[in-house]
Amino acid sequence: MKKICCVIASLFCAVSIFPAEQSDINVEIRYFDKQLYYPRQGDISVRLTVTNNSSESYRFRLADDRIFSLDFDVRTLANSPVEDADVLIRKRTGQRQVFFREFSLDPGESLSFTENLRNWRSLDKPGSYIVQAKFYPDLFKPAPNETGDSLFVSLSGTPSENKNVGQKAIESNRLNLHIRAPAILNSEGIPVALDEETQAVYFREAMPPDEVITWTLSSRQKSQWEKFFLYFDIERMLLRDAARGRAWRSESEEGRRRMLAKYREDLSSQVIDGDISAIPYEFTIERTTYNEEDGTVSVLEMFKTGDYTERKRYTYYLHRSGDIWTIVDYIVQNLGTE
Repeated sequence: MKKICCVIASLFCAVSIFPAEQSDINVEIRYFDKQLYYPRQGDISVRLTVTNNSSESYRFRLADDRIFSLDFDVRTLANSPVEDADVLIRKRTGQRQVFFREFSLDPGESLSFTENLRNWRSLDKPGSYIVQAKFYPDLFKPAPNETGDSLFVSLSGTPSENKNVGQKAIESNRLNLHIRAPAILNSEGIPVALDEETQAVYFREAMPPDEVITWTLSSRQKSQWEKFFLYFDIERMLLRDAARGRAWRSESEEGRRRMLAKYREDLSSQVIDGDISAIPYEFTIERTTYNEEDGTVSVLEMFKTGDYTERKRYTYYLHRSGDIWTIVDYIVQNLGTE
């Protein structure tokens, strides 16, 4: 009698899981918050979406630890696979209890979640890569235990030898990934500017205030962020805000470096002070005044907004330290549209 019950349970699982054709199940990946990526620095967040494009319900299992539901095929442009991450090897080697949940997607429904690509692949070298996800709706080599609410997965070889065990994977679209060379930090903990082609380091040069502003705005027009920030005094820009100033004074030296890096990141993503990082399609230096230590540069900047052109007057405030002028503040005056 016990054997009969087991057979019936097995048949039920075979019928109830994956009734829809896998060809009608779409798996799509995209970057959750695409940014500049460096070896061993920060997460590479990839958002995966499973969509049921069939005319019937689709049921699948999803492990609490996504390493047992997903794989990422990451290859160089020469088609060489990237090595497994250490965390992947540890988790997939040996016997382990894997908890999972069963999900059901009705026609047209989707399920999304975000994972860190570094948990799958060892991305510790700069270069260009192609990324593709593989989604396993029945996990890796599953075998239900007595209670049915968890699995024991036994992997006798390396992860790469076990990738195609069990339910056939559903493959996603491909993404291009570029890992940049490690950032060179200045004394403030901010990356210095590098030439995109030669990777040569840019150093601040002795230029008058109007040329500093021309350099900065021209760099922004070309989306050359490292060059754009070269003549910013990031610390003084950050301290313009009273709340950030109070937080700054209570931080350690390491904490202040993190604040500077975060502030710079927020500026480049236009989370804060969007006016300073907006892209003018045209600009004209109107007036430049300066003494031994301080200077101002007035600039008429034009911005495309749909069928209109916005006109704004920016006044940049600069401070001189040695022979170098840096931007420490700015104000904006709206002049209307045309």
